[in-house]
Amino acid sequence: MRHWWYGWIVGLGLVATSHAEEVIKVGVVLPFSGVYASLGGDITDGMQLALEIYGSEIAGKKIILITEDSEVKPSVGLTKTKKLVFQDKVDLLVGPVASNVAGAMRDFVHTAKIPLIIPNAGNNLLTGEKCSPWVIRTSFSNNQINGVMGPWLYAQGYRTLYLMAADYAAGRQMMDAVRRGFIGAGGEIVGEEYPPLRETKDFAPYLAKVKAIHPDALYVFFAGGLAIQFVKQYHAFGLKGEIPLTGAGWLTSPLFLPAQGAAAVGFTGALNYVPSIDSDENRSFQAAFSEKHQRTASEFTVQGFDTGRLIVEALKVTGGETDDKSALVDAIHGVRFTGPRGPFRIDPATNNVIQDIYIFQMRQVGYNIRHVVIDKIENVQDPPNGCKM
Repeated sequence: MRHWWYGWIVGLGLVATSHAEEVIKVGVVLPFSGVYASLGGDITDGMQLALEIYGSEIAGKKIILITEDSEVKPSVGLTKTKKLVFQDKVDLLVGPVASNVAGAMRDFVHTAKIPLIIPNAGNNLLTGEKCSPWVIRTSFSNNQINGVMGPWLYAQGYRTLYLMAADYAAGRQMMDAVRRGFIGAGGEIVGEEYPPLRETKDFAPYLAKVKAIHPDALYVFFAGGLAIQFVKQYHAFGLKGEIPLTGAGWLTSPLFLPAQGAAAVGFTGALNYVPSIDSDENRSFQAAFSEKHQRTASEFTVQGFDTGRLIVEALKVTGGETDDKSALVDAIHGVRFTGPRGPFRIDPATNNVIQDIYIFQMRQVGYNIRHVVIDKIENVQDPPNGCKM
């Protein structure tokens, strides 16, 4: 609920200031209600922190966020996007969380030629076959996070892998990426399961199949409530001591860890950010966020934070000018910085972020359960995947 009225107040701030001074309007299309409200809230909180730290005013123009709730519905996301462009006359757009909403927005922003910066939605097509000069992604592609894990797991001695993910585009794409890498390295996929995204409450039938086949490791992708349910049921099923659990790192996000507790210990995952990254930039970021919000920043917060910084740095290059959208995109391509997750830049060939991917393990450290980084794959660049700008 906090994030619902939070977004409303940010938008209200524009009404109070737009008549008094020239502003740069950033239209934000994120979920502020429903199952992904916490993700939209974390991304927005990260953007706001970046503006506070790196500058919310460029060449005398104040950067203002105008937020709209996508409700994780493609039709709503598109309607809100058109409202922001035609009615609010925003200078650029940020959003969304869900890939199906991003897909609905893509053709409109491509035709309208207005920059859309994606701070989460990972669908490979958005920077692949359906790429656009106007669509830039600061988060990840589904290939980028999972593609490195197949060869890495094989190098650790695993020879057979069982795959499991929620049955929708993201789950399928992530398992495809792991499959290609693992088989390419010489491994074998011995089973796959895709539980229904919204209907699944009991993982016991799926876990029973895994136990019967007994692979060297189980690789999964679940997020939100499913991530909490799966980790608890995997632990209760008694598989932890028998079959190592690996997968896309969102399974044990800081957002879900309080509910998962000790059941999360032992999971090995890959992600573009974990709170325990050992760098001055990350420590400073976590301290600033904790002081402001009294909680640990998540990977979603960082994606919002880096998006905010990217916008600020690009606007500094253009002197706060936004009328020439091509020049603004060129400025975005030229931005380089080292942030909480490490080196950050946008690949002009795909408009997807180039970043480090962290391999981590969930461990009990004193009284706390933490993401302990055990390896890092540097400068992971998403292949073009059919992208032709």
